[in-house]
Amino acid sequence: MTDPSANTGLQAGQQDFERILSCDLFKGLKAVLDTLSPDRDALWAGVNGTSSYEELVARLGYRITLTGQIHVRDAYCRVGSAGGIKAVLPYHDIPTQSSLPTLVHFDSSLTTTPNSARFFNKMLAALKAQLSAQK
Repeated sequence: MTDPSANTGLQAGQQDFERILSCDLFKGLKAVLDTLSPDRDALWAGVNGTSSYEELVARLGYRITLTGQIHVRDAYCRVGSAGGIKAVLPYHDIPTQSSLPTLVHFDSSLTTTPNSARFFNKMLAALKAQLSAQK
């Protein structure tokens, strides 16, 4: 028999997750996560059950390939099954003046730069910290 208060706690936790993830601070991370999985339960479970961005991406069924540079204009030309790119996520972090693009491929992989991977790893850590503060 399931404890009704446990379900309420899970629902509140997931609502906190959605509310915090929707903040401007996490806009770039949200764009990546929304592209990788429309399943909100899987996203919430992934955030709670992993300790790094790379682990989270793997849990969602993707692998990360790092590259030194991504030419966003060129990537847009390759969107579609023929070019192998499902989505181009050209995030720009204004405070650091950093371009942090991510390419999502049809073969369940992401291509990103080391700077972008580090940035989103920090964003995930900040998200997890805010979620922990809500408990």
